[in-house]
Amino acid sequence: MTTLFVNGLCVIDASYLHPIRGLLGDSWLVDIELEGTLDHQGMVLDFGEVKKQVKRTIDETFDHKLLVPNRHLGLKIEPLQHRCELQFPLTSGATITHSAPQSAITLIDTDSIGSESLSKAIIDELRPILPDNVETIRLKLRHEQINGPFYHYSHGLKHHAGNCQRIAHGHRSRIEILKNGEPAPDLAANWAKRWQDIYIATETDLLGHNDKAGIRYCQFGYTANQGLFQLELPESQTYLIDTDSTVENLAQHIADTLKQEQPSASFRVYAYEGVDKGAIGIA
Repeated sequence: MTTLFVNGLCVIDASYLHPIRGLLGDSWLVDIELEGTLDHQGMVLDFGEVKKQVKRTIDETFDHKLLVPNRHLGLKIEPLQHRCELQFPLTSGATITHSAPQSAITLIDTDSIGSESLSKAIIDELRPILPDNVETIRLKLRHEQINGPFYHYSHGLKHHAGNCQRIAHGHRSRIEILKNGEPAPDLAANWAKRWQDIYIATETDLLGHNDKAGIRYCQFGYTANQGLFQLELPESQTYLIDTDSTVENLAQHIADTLKQEQPSASFRVYAYEGVDKGAIGIA
């Protein structure tokens, strides 16, 4: 047997439902090993095919999706024609409600989402598309090593032409702030804490509020190219801004807010969107 490996094949930027933390944005780097016999080319699988077939399947099925543990106790799912509506109970007593085209959701056959259950789901999706000489698939999902503050956030970009328009996808992102040209780790840590496990929404997408069983909810919704998207979650897990929640706007929002708080200082904010990409805000 021979083993082919590709480290960092792709990054999955998605959100998933967690019973304690709620709607949780995350970013995983994907490492893969394919073990099997050599084909007529003397290969387990051509690297070009790995990048084309394997990466495409992962991107289409898991990236920029809401990942739902379909065996979670109390989960209610109502599949409609080309749409899916679900209610996900949290241990706090709150409920997250999500309604979107079916293409925006991937059901994972587990009671909780983690690197192990997600890896298994990806392997199950890959097996049918790989040639018979590939006998074993090993997959590792890993987080970017971050030596500093970071946060998990979810959002949706209704004006985006691609899959970022989905109302509940997310990222695990580091943040760096310079104050007067010098690193300000305390400020970065403060924003990471403020935005930990947060849903960042555009004010114009807020449809209203709802109070149920002593919990105040925010209701969001919009129509994008892929269809109608709706989301309701506890107000305590949301943060509103007056622009679309692109990483460019998020970086500038942080910089402008810091400038308002400390007018005599200058700020340079490096806000990341997942792994090794982001934007700089200056104020």
